[in-house]
Amino acid sequence: MVHAHRFFVALLVLFLAACDRAPTLPKLNANDVIVAFGDSLTHGTSASADTAYPAVLASLSGRTVINAGVPGDTTASALQRLPAVLEEHQPRLVLLCLGGNDMLRKQSESATENNLRLLVQTIRASGANVVLIGVPAPKLFGGAPDFYARIAEDMGLPLEQDIFSDVLKDNRLKSDPIHANAAGYRVVAERLAEFLVEAGAL
Repeated sequence: MVHAHRFFVALLVLFLAACDRAPTLPKLNANDVIVAFGDSLTHGTSASADTAYPAVLASLSGRTVINAGVPGDTTASALQRLPAVLEEHQPRLVLLCLGGNDMLRKQSESATENNLRLLVQTIRASGANVVLIGVPAPKLFGGAPDFYARIAEDMGLPLEQDIFSDVLKDNRLKSDPIHANAAGYRVVAERLAEFLVEAGAL
């Protein structure tokens, strides 16, 4: 009976440890495509194309990383263009980074959250995996709103919610209050590369 109890306790500990772990990603093959899907933060506004984070991540990861960032994009407009991007590039992994323009236009958080959930569902329906990247609220010391963590938990997504918050708090890494500079985008790419290694994708 004592052995059975110890076995049960050991199983419980393992189960709780597994619950604490972030969702993992399948290993990417050398020819798998990553799509970075977002707005100006993905596009690399205030930097050149080769210093935007997708280009830097491509060199760090040795994978093709498509820059599908459109300045000014909202979650609603992104929903309209996503299917064509998925069809054209057939990605294995999508880095989803949206919501900043919704906040700037003072759209309701519930609408933004719902649109992000629809974006995730659309990506998964194509057969690709998703990493959700949080965007800080456009206010002093604004971190990523709670809905990013809620979506990640509900949908079992790997979430990186601190990258842009950290970069945009550092004057050396930003070109204006809401955009990184080339050095900032490099930090984003390096942090994402580490994140993808830890999640098992690289």
